[in-house]
Amino acid sequence: MRVWLNEQEIAAALDRIADAVAASIPAGADVALIGIRSRGDVIARRLRERLQARGVRDVPIGTLDITLYRDDLAEIGPNAVVRTTEIDFDVSDRYVVLVDDVIFTGRSIRSALDAIIDLGRPRAIRLAVLVDRGGRELPIQPDFVGATSRDPREHVRVLLRECDGVDRVEGGS
Repeated sequence: MRVWLNEQEIAAALDRIADAVAASIPAGADVALIGIRSRGDVIARRLRERLQARGVRDVPIGTLDITLYRDDLAEIGPNAVVRTTEIDFDVSDRYVVLVDDVIFTGRSIRSALDAIIDLGRPRAIRLAVLVDRGGRELPIQPDFVGATSRDPREHVRVLLRECDGVDRVEGGS
């Protein structure tokens, strides 16, 4: 696999996302970030730091496990690993930014939307992703994108120092 984004390029992509998110927040809105396990939650924490540096304060952050909401759960069966969802704030009437590392078919995001709606009714849900691979199977598009793959057939692997010891996005067939 080739290095598609290095550490500095990931940081720059997160800065662009943070700028766009900060500019899009309606005046007076209660904002929250929810990261999808297992890399979206790491990216959400990094985004919160960047939003705070841009003057966006009091942004609660949550972690969402979508395992039980997947439409292929029956196929995964006993191999499914269920982790915790940690959202200790009310999502109702908030401007929620859902965060993931990569979007491809849109199915994981659909699962995450179902899970969030089960918790309450946000004022709005926006989607921020580090990498958009294209190749949608559902009509779901990110609002904030760090980088876009030119070939949806290309596999993308996001490595983050908190999980993997290094910041890098790799791509290859």
